[in-house]
Amino acid sequence: MPRITNVIACEVFDSRGRPTVEAVVTCEGGRPCRAIAPAGASTGTAEARELRDGGSRLGGWGVRQAVDNVRTVLAPVLIGQDADDQSAIDHLMIELDGTPDKSRLGANAILAVSLANAYAAADALGRTPIEQFRSLWDRTASTDTSPLSNSLVPGAGPSLPLPMVNMISGGKHAGGQLDFQDFLLMPIGATSYSQGLEWLITVYQALGRVLHRAGYEGTLVGDEGGYGPRLGSNRQALDLIIEAIQKAGYRPGEDLAFALDVASTHFYHDGCYRLAATGDQRLSSDEMIASLVEWVDQYPIISIEDGLAEEDWNGWQQLTSALGSRVQLIGDDLFATNPERLQRGIDNGVGNSVLIKLNQIGTLTETLNTMRLAIDHDYTPVVSARSGETEDVTIADLAVATGAGQIKIGSVARSERLAKYNQLLRWEAELSLPYVGKQALARSGRNPLS
Repeated sequence: MPRITNVIACEVFDSRGRPTVEAVVTCEGGRPCRAIAPAGASTGTAEARELRDGGSRLGGWGVRQAVDNVRTVLAPVLIGQDADDQSAIDHLMIELDGTPDKSRLGANAILAVSLANAYAAADALGRTPIEQFRSLWDRTASTDTSPLSNSLVPGAGPSLPLPMVNMISGGKHAGGQLDFQDFLLMPIGATSYSQGLEWLITVYQALGRVLHRAGYEGTLVGDEGGYGPRLGSNRQALDLIIEAIQKAGYRPGEDLAFALDVASTHFYHDGCYRLAATGDQRLSSDEMIASLVEWVDQYPIISIEDGLAEEDWNGWQQLTSALGSRVQLIGDDLFATNPERLQRGIDNGVGNSVLIKLNQIGTLTETLNTMRLAIDHDYTPVVSARSGETEDVTIADLAVATGAGQIKIGSVARSERLAKYNQLLRWEAELSLPYVGKQALARSGRNPLS
């Protein structure tokens, strides 16, 4: 039983230069193991709450109080506990916080400790991170023996995920240059993770040249590494990426296909969707759905994230009826990695996929439970990074160990993104694991690629 002997924390900085919490947990017979909480820019109202200091220091973004909470509130209770009992550790912290959204101690403080604890337990037990995360995942297994809970993909065993990579950014990730937040590609024709990543990097580089020739010189990248040009329309982003795919020598729709992160909550006001960055359009839910259907008819789009706003539940039902058999419909702000919101979606036939962000719910245990709920009800989990990331590679380890099938890290630029892509390359080289590839999109016989 790996007993916790020490828990400390400090303030470090993420990829946007904002403070965040790093926790370090040590167990008997083990080394100090650390983890860092990420932070989002495009956040939903149902997310667990970070604790920020406020005031004038660092623009109010400081996390000294959250760090102090680790040292003075969490550490005294956790020292001496069995680190391998992740559920007990996480529920102790939830009880100590005592709020429904982890706002007293801070979800950033609780999550950093939760993740560091998993790594410390692995180290003390002589396990790899994959072995430890898989052990924790297996403990969430349902007793249900239906075909859904025993399907081969996702969740059946450790595997390398299909990457979803940002090419062009808008919304809150790139200063509102476009209404839609991210235009991404998935290498559906690749037969290995490394081959898919190589294709994506080749297209990303070709896109830079396409943007330059089109007059978008000096285009900077957004928070997640995607290019951030000020284009004339959201549709133009797709056209430019198709040109880049072809110039790189690949086939749109066969080798690579589109995923969209619409992030529509952030342009939903007074009951309508206001597309302001590329013209002052105001669309009803029905009109927004019709627009997305038209895009799917015209472009090789296989995944749409947050196509409607987080509280437009009726609209989401209609969107799922219109496109749910054709594309992956991911709930991000809609579900917020929260099992209660996901259960509401399951009960009402809303969406067919859930974005998995550790800091949206705030502990590893709750994250795993949400993933299990998704898989047991035929929803695909997509493990995701945030706009504020660090060198921490937990999401890569989590995606491999659970066999989630898909991962969304950002673009193939900026070291906080490449740290995760490189971790996946290491696991590919070191472990004899299957690559899920386009099978990750299949749901109980329904496949958007068919």
